[in-house]
Amino acid sequence: MTKKFIYYQEDDMFIGWLEEFPDYKTQGESLQELMDNLLDIHNELTSGNIPNVLHVGELQVA
Repeated sequence: MTKKFIYYQEDDMFIGWLEEFPDYKTQGESLQELMDNLLDIHNELTSGNIPNVLHVGELQVA
């Protein structure tokens, strides 16, 4: 399984978030560290242990 994420580099840090959970940002000193942190966030947010997790959905309109 893969998940999309959005990121940018600001000075020496990579800032990013999972496309599915845009309100939960993290950072890393390298792109790999950012991806590791995003994996940790994904595991926490999908564990069911955190209440009121915000999600992004899609709505088809006519």
